Amino acid sequence: MRYLFLLLIVFTFACTSSTKDTSSTEVRSAQDSLLLHPEEMKYFRNIKQLTFGGNNAEAYWSFDDKYLVFQSDYSGWGASCDQIFVTDWRNDDLKNNKPQLLSTGMGRTTCSYFLPDNTILYGSTHLGGENCPPVPGPRTDGKYVWPIYPSFDIFTADMEGNILKQLTNEPGYDAEGTVSPKGDKIVFTSMRTGDLELFTMNINGSDVKQITHELGYDGGAFFSPDGTKLIFRSSRPKTEEEIKEYQDLLKEGLVKPTDMELYICNADGSDLRKLSDLGQANWAPFFHPSGEKVIFASNHKATRGFPFNLYMVNVDGTGLTRITHDETFDAFPVFSNDGKYIVFSSNRNNGGTRDTNLFVAEWIGG
Repeated sequence: MRYLFLLLIVFTFACTSSTKDTSSTEVRSAQDSLLLHPEEMKYFRNIKQLTFGGNNAEAYWSFDDKYLVFQSDYSGWGASCDQIFVTDWRNDDLKNNKPQLLSTGMGRTTCSYFLPDNTILYGSTHLGGENCPPVPGPRTDGKYVWPIYPSFDIFTADMEGNILKQLTNEPGYDAEGTVSPKGDKIVFTSMRTGDLELFTMNINGSDVKQITHELGYDGGAFFSPDGTKLIFRSSRPKTEEEIKEYQDLLKEGLVKPTDMELYICNADGSDLRKLSDLGQANWAPFFHPSGEKVIFASNHKATRGFPFNLYMVNVDGTGLTRITHDETFDAFPVFSNDGKYIVFSSNRNNGGTRDTNLFVAEWIGG
């Protein structure tokens, strides 16, 4: 699923004419020099840290960009494992106040996303039990794995946290739902065929269609701004050994996310092609507002499994560009609907802890 990888700085520019002429002026917040590396200032400005404890990730914008919905396991908010919260990101003070809880507080939740009417969808295991399902412990074979809980289903809820509808009701894992910017379709990952494939459905849960058909974990899919394409991550085992490993882990309800590449296709699954071929883990892709580029997280330059940084690439696979330059973990980049902002998760400024927090910045990278 779109889980966290729990691994383990004021520039001013003089005006050339008058204070009203901002063509050569970049307004910088004091936080930019504290939270951004110099190389990142060509892409971000006026960065704001939203959360200050626990693991916070997968923040997604409401259609009007006023709210962000996200998952957090911050014990200070009463979460013993990932739960879904919402914030008015411009005005809320999450350092001192708990945001509105939208999930039930039971089970484990993930992959929330806004619908056009400001209701949300999210995946939850609460029908399988009120307690948080167990996290896989260290394995004797040393493999890093993610759990694929079969009790995950997709639900919709209002802004007070009341469940409105259960959208999936098939045996096995259903989660990782995201909504088309057109507001008409949901794409999600499901085990209903015995493999982790992508499916689409209408926002009311009807007209379910299978999108991918090849062996391997297809997940974390997002629509292009015009709703015509999908970008997603996939582990596609090819050799006999790779296939056996994948299928054996899947029988245990596990996947190994350390070897993933990006794939792109039309929204109906046609014209499928591999977008990246970088090695290691390339994931959390999201379309640039132009629809011509994709931003994503990758550790392909790492020698120890981390750091993860953000990169951007053209949809034809050219023009790979590094965006962030942190030494730990940057991931889950998501552009606002108007293209003016970007939200992402990062281990920066966490006081040496393993906390992963949310950051919003103005996007000036074009």
